[in-house]
Amino acid sequence: MSIEKLEGTLDYSSYQISSKFTDYKYTVYIHVPQGQAPEEGFPIYYVLDGSSYFHLVKEAVRLQSRNALKTGVNPAIVVGICHGEDMQERRFYDFTAPAKEYSYPARFKGKGYDKHGGAADFHRFLTEELKPSIQAQFQVDVHQQTLFGHSLAGYYVLWQLFHERTSFQRYIAISPSIWWNDHELLPCTAKFVKEQAAVTERLFIGVGELETFMVDDARQIVGDLENITDIAFYEALDENHASVVPTVMSRAIRFVNKN
Repeated sequence: MSIEKLEGTLDYSSYQISSKFTDYKYTVYIHVPQGQAPEEGFPIYYVLDGSSYFHLVKEAVRLQSRNALKTGVNPAIVVGICHGEDMQERRFYDFTAPAKEYSYPARFKGKGYDKHGGAADFHRFLTEELKPSIQAQFQVDVHQQTLFGHSLAGYYVLWQLFHERTSFQRYIAISPSIWWNDHELLPCTAKFVKEQAAVTERLFIGVGELETFMVDDARQIVGDLENITDIAFYEALDENHASVVPTVMSRAIRFVNKN
């Protein structure tokens, strides 16, 4: 792994990190609150698709932390993980699980990408390269780590929970692409529930009312998990796949921070 600092502002710094596990160069944004860190360190949010959602999550955390007694949200480090110009293609590699075959729904009309199945390598990038480098620079509460993802990144959040759950303590999956590869997450969910008597990790799943089949998929996952973990589901009325994230973000952050 190599790290190159790109720029710094009063609000955040940006870096380029080359991963030996994924053979890819990521741009990473890091916001650190002003002021003294708590003795245990700052909570931390890792935001997938950071070029789209880093600033949104950062401001949602910062605004709510101004009244922590009411919101339960404390100042936190926010990390945005960004792909480059090949973002659309690369997401289908980093955020999808290894499989013998890959199937796209009919609505894709035969279009898709060539590379899939990099989730395990991306996990190693997160846990063996990115997280240690951040913890070496900043005071991080390793017991309050949240992973956020939307759409295909939301699928990855659930995959991470089911396969490497102790890497994070809080998970936020908005409009997760449970449909991916003929709903392969559903048998993963059943296996996870069978193997886990109780799970201490906290999970928020949100979806927009207008996302049709994605609402049903999310409800099924929630129904399977609700007896073994602290989980919240929120269906945002009159919201679609593009609009749902800003609508549910503050609610999701409050849930993962509740006492």
